Amino acid sequence: MRPLKKIIFTLFYIHCFSFFSAQISDTIKIGRKEAETIFLAKNLDLIAQKLEISQAEARVLQAKYWPNPTLSISEVNLWRTYDIEEQPALIGNWGKNTQISAEIEQVIQTAGKRRKNIELQKIEVEGEKYELQEVFRELKKTLRNTITEILYNQEQQKIYQGQISSIEKLTKSYNHQLNLGNISKAEYVRLKAQEIEFKKKLISLKQEIEDQQVELKALLMIPSQSYLVISDSFTMPEKQLSEVEMVQWIEKAKENRPDILISRNKEKHADKSLEIQNAMKTPDIAVSIGYDRGGNIMKDFIGLGLSFDLPIFDRNKGNIQEAQLEVQKMKIETRKNMLKSENEIVSVFRNYIRTQQVSEEIDDTYEATLDGLLVSHEKNFRLRNISMLEYMDFLDTYIGNKMIILDTKKELNQYYENLQYVVGQDL
Repeated sequence: MRPLKKIIFTLFYIHCFSFFSAQISDTIKIGRKEAETIFLAKNLDLIAQKLEISQAEARVLQAKYWPNPTLSISEVNLWRTYDIEEQPALIGNWGKNTQISAEIEQVIQTAGKRRKNIELQKIEVEGEKYELQEVFRELKKTLRNTITEILYNQEQQKIYQGQISSIEKLTKSYNHQLNLGNISKAEYVRLKAQEIEFKKKLISLKQEIEDQQVELKALLMIPSQSYLVISDSFTMPEKQLSEVEMVQWIEKAKENRPDILISRNKEKHADKSLEIQNAMKTPDIAVSIGYDRGGNIMKDFIGLGLSFDLPIFDRNKGNIQEAQLEVQKMKIETRKNMLKSENEIVSVFRNYIRTQQVSEEIDDTYEATLDGLLVSHEKNFRLRNISMLEYMDFLDTYIGNKMIILDTKKELNQYYENLQYVVGQDL
């Protein structure tokens, strides 16, 4: 039985290890649009912000309720008192010698305080909705730029993987020639050093992608054992932008940017708070109705009452002054955000145009020409038609130019996304 148990345990271990390995190496291919769909449905920051809207709506509901009336019962004697006029029993035979007093009091808010408070809570609901838009704007920018960074590094990986594959063959061939004594050791070492440099760069790229994976998986709520590959091709933005549109973008930003909408909402909130503080000068009224049994010249006394504070010492001046200053502060904050949006739009647009001008210098066939020349130089190097120095010089030029093309694509995508961010909507 022992050998059988050992075999079963071994098979179970292999099965578990295979399953665990499969889980670790779970690769998911995903496009930009699909990523944004998942982001909208699963991102926890957005879900949490939506719950804050629901909380604000609950506060509106609460503000609509009147304050509860107050019931007070007093002057109840728990022992028998003699030498008093006997009264009719209250319950059964009990209550002939009992005194009792009861009162119901209702506070009535004056100067429209209740209505104003409901309006204030509704303004806070609007504010939470604008906060959601701001959180979404920030996270969407992070999501799109992270995808761009991953695409950029994926393309770099392809370049270095291709060069490593090619140079490994050359290194192997040169090692054979070195053993035959046909080449110097210096030539072999130079080629091997280049191979090691490329492999080191590839490892560095994989580490960068791993960091970007953490960010992207957190945004999309994807399990840690998954590995994301962006399936879209790495291209430049298709939309052509012109300076004529800049005036429209500045106006759109004033209407659509969540930070400006939040500032305006805070202005409304400050105005409404000032209204409430002014209303607090007027005291609330408490209306009451009371019943007294056996404590008055009347056996059963029912009376009405009215009470309110006398606004002699406290006229709420300090709170009113603070609310007035808050109104001024919020107006300044709105003007500051508007000016900030204008400056950001102009700055990002100019950076985009500068990068676009560089991209226009790169011909559509330029990249294909570079690839063709690389193949030609590799062939001539193998045939010893060109020296190692010439081959290495061209390899440096090739890598440098490929990086310029990739850098231009990345910068254009990032500036385009930053432009959408500062305008406050997709262009």
